[in-house]
Amino acid sequence: MKSMNIKDLAQILVDEKRAFEYIINETRILKLISCPFCDNTKLYVMTKHRLRCSSCKHDFNPLKHTWFSSITININDWLSLIKLFELEVSARKACQQVELSYPTVLKAFTIIRSSILHSLVKNDDVLKGEIEADESYFGGKRKGKRGRGSNNKTIVFGILERQGKVTVNILKDASAKSLLDETVKKVRRGSIVYTDKWKGYDSLMFCGYKHLQIDHSHKFAQGKVYINGIEGFWSFAKERIIKFHGISKARYIYYIKEMEWRYNNRDENLFKLIVQNMLGDVYL
Repeated sequence: MKSMNIKDLAQILVDEKRAFEYIINETRILKLISCPFCDNTKLYVMTKHRLRCSSCKHDFNPLKHTWFSSITININDWLSLIKLFELEVSARKACQQVELSYPTVLKAFTIIRSSILHSLVKNDDVLKGEIEADESYFGGKRKGKRGRGSNNKTIVFGILERQGKVTVNILKDASAKSLLDETVKKVRRGSIVYTDKWKGYDSLMFCGYKHLQIDHSHKFAQGKVYINGIEGFWSFAKERIIKFHGISKARYIYYIKEMEWRYNNRDENLFKLIVQNMLGDVYL
């Protein structure tokens, strides 16, 4: 699905009312709500962030209690920031383009990431069929051992459904218990799970899964036994996360889940999806 281009966005940002109308029309808010004062469903778009009831004539802000109201910036700036976030422009560069302070833009980007994480948790599906599972280590270049057994790295466990979605989570360790617990939560019993030869995956066969392993010290694929799909996701994620410097472990979940969301929706209109996510649970 084609995303919004800069020219179309510029036409929306001509004035704040037009930007507000875009959010109202694109997310179909008018079909989802009624007047909070009299329950009338015939509403009109007013200036800025307001709708007016045709019956009692009260005005109200339909974006109240959504992610849009988390900070006080106008709708034009929100849509500009959403576009820059979609294009993976850093907060440092984005603040120069929208003429907002760096702390404000950084907070806005954090709000967008929070809305994405919330949408992923809300729509968490169980994966099934042919599954690839693998863990990877994030945290930039440091001296010492790399990969399994490395220190001060963030361990991310990924599960990919072939011809489907990927889901990732941060683990405290790569023990058999941690890997098994996460797999049982995310993958339907009876599925075929492909992994490498790491001993932490050996228990899968005792938990209702058909477990097939590929030994990477000899080859990377043997017929349908491979984990190239999940390894492709790791490349996708690391290529993007490396641009961020100094992500704390506490906040890493927001960035890695953003990568999950981007990967799963790479053929979709990300701008529109972010606008929808920003409405949170109020309408959607």
